Amino acid sequence: MTPAFSSEQTRFFDLSARVKLRVAGADSFRFLNGQITNDLRKAAATSAIQASILNAKGKLSAHVFVSMDNNGAFRLDADGDLREDLPARLERYIIADDVQLEDVSDEFSVLHFLGETPPAGATPARTVASERFGSPGWDFWCERAPAAELQSLFSERFDFCDDVCAETLRIERGVPRWGRELTNEIIPVEANLEASSIDYEKGCYIGQEVISRMKMSGQTNKRLCGIVSLSGAPLAAEMRLTSETDPGKDVGWITSATSSARLGREIALGYVKRGSNETGTRLLAAGIPVQVAPLPFV
Repeated sequence: MTPAFSSEQTRFFDLSARVKLRVAGADSFRFLNGQITNDLRKAAATSAIQASILNAKGKLSAHVFVSMDNNGAFRLDADGDLREDLPARLERYIIADDVQLEDVSDEFSVLHFLGETPPAGATPARTVASERFGSPGWDFWCERAPAAELQSLFSERFDFCDDVCAETLRIERGVPRWGRELTNEIIPVEANLEASSIDYEKGCYIGQEVISRMKMSGQTNKRLCGIVSLSGAPLAAEMRLTSETDPGKDVGWITSATSSARLGREIALGYVKRGSNETGTRLLAAGIPVQVAPLPFV
């Protein structure tokens, strides 16, 4: 079980394994704004936006953070598993555009700090405000070489949150992750990404018609929910969720699970179908009694 830190404000994370792309060129704004669900005008050198990249059916191809660099180019970062797929997806739509796409993953390390204000001593890092764990935080972009030195420096003043720690915090906060909650079969609205990643007032982008129709209908076939074990038995990804009164009726599945020291409970994220995803609904997860809970847990 991951230990609970005394204060979330003292935590930092190493996100260097994420794929990082640089998008430049005279047409880079128009091109990129036509690929993402959020309004690219909100991105700046000092603040990043979240956005989804979709296919024509409105399903996810990637979920990204976008900021600008000091030269006016855009920087995208996404889960490391998308290092091949994300550039290929973007390049497919670069036809007669003045757009250069460059993989800079090996050039930079990224450290993320929780807190309303960035910690001192960031030089020579580039500091970008971002909200990666459901609360304000700061990305420190630095040249790959000094990354270990920065981590060592900040470890003296902050608690380093490793992969296990980060996964627990992510689930507690209800933040979806690529490869778990976010896949090529998911529409971003189903993953509760409207507030953070979708701008319904912006211009056209690929997949927009599907997203607009869902907004107009106000309904989704399934929704990402919190799941709590009622018996205290551990939960696990890929457990099927069934109706408590009709165990033969499949109503969803668990995507991520953890033991939360802060809550003293076994919790999970999962997709639950419409009609069974109201808060308080009791279900079975591979026979374990569970209950649908609102997100975030904390």
